[in-house]
Amino acid sequence: MTERNGPAENVFSAARRLLGTLLATGETRLRLAVIELEEERARAFALLLMAGIAMLLIAFGIGMLMLLIIVTFWEDHRLLAIGISALVLMLLGIIMAMRVRALASQPTLLRSTLSRLAEDRDSVEHNVERYNESS
Repeated sequence: MTERNGPAENVFSAARRLLGTLLATGETRLRLAVIELEEERARAFALLLMAGIAMLLIAFGIGMLMLLIIVTFWEDHRLLAIGISALVLMLLGIIMAMRVRALASQPTLLRSTLSRLAEDRDSVEHNVERYNESS
């Protein structure tokens, strides 16, 4: 058999290698994305569980503190004690809601995958520029 090493065969060989490299890179990035999604799911579950328990304990503590304040001022200023307790709870609730909103707006999902894809894109663009300059 004679081996063909003409220009067309070289182009097809380079295209096959390029396609193989692109598929391998895509597979690696997809695996990274899956791992990140699994880690984010586990982190979110643990965070929700701990936040729920913390909120429950804080709610019981605040309830007991309000009861203590109201019982202490029951004879003299019971309505004032109830009103101030309600106002403090509402202010704390608003502050916490603003904090949760700020935390929720921070993007964390697939951060590593997106940065790797940006690096890949920059690398390909750099190689294309080098190829165009050498041509």
